[in-house]
Amino acid sequence: MQDSFDLTTLIFLGLAVFVIWKLRSVLGQKTGSERPPFNPLMRRREEPPAAPRDGDNVVRLPGAGPERAGAAPVATVPRNWKGVVEPNSAAARGLDAIFQQEPGFDPRAFADGAKLAYETIVTAFAKGDRKTLKTLLSREVADGFERAIQTRERAGQTVETTFVSIDKAEIVGVDVRNRVAQITVRYLSKLITATRNAQGAVVDGSPEAVVDVTDVWTFARTLGSRDPNWQLVATEAGQ
Repeated sequence: MQDSFDLTTLIFLGLAVFVIWKLRSVLGQKTGSERPPFNPLMRRREEPPAAPRDGDNVVRLPGAGPERAGAAPVATVPRNWKGVVEPNSAAARGLDAIFQQEPGFDPRAFADGAKLAYETIVTAFAKGDRKTLKTLLSREVADGFERAIQTRERAGQTVETTFVSIDKAEIVGVDVRNRVAQITVRYLSKLITATRNAQGAVVDGSPEAVVDVTDVWTFARTLGSRDPNWQLVATEAGQ
């Protein structure tokens, strides 16, 4: 009696095993721990709050631990936000209110993320990248951006935007009401932007000129929620 597998069968089995092994080594396997899409304003939940440094004006109640979902607010005294907002201002009191509910909040890191969010949103709007905009905008702002993109598309227009620099992203307002925090940021940037019609002619802006732009944007988030993302909820041109 012949063996159940002849030489040809064994060769094909060996090739199949090799191909499967190569695919697994190149593509990998899902482990359930893959990172979600990047959001520049995402609060870093995985990093524990930094321990208070000498000079930090923070008082923790006995037994108070790191920030955790559903935990009672940690008692604090007003912090010195010098270099971030004006001391004793409404914005400083707003930062105190955020810090009281989320001691891991870092306004300087937020401002850095706001810079990246600004460039990301402006660039995505110019390209008509709805997928990126959806993750960073509130429904109301997203609807406004969508109407503008549709108007541009119906006219056959395209927008070219190049960032030269973002010179400043400063926190100018902070408000906390019913656990909803809103942070307003004023941006000073330099852009090259031009709008072209269907024939490629420039109908607005310039593909060479650098212009100074001031924008005032407001971001919001529910403090203590499981969602770590801040969303853009309002925009206006600054002075």
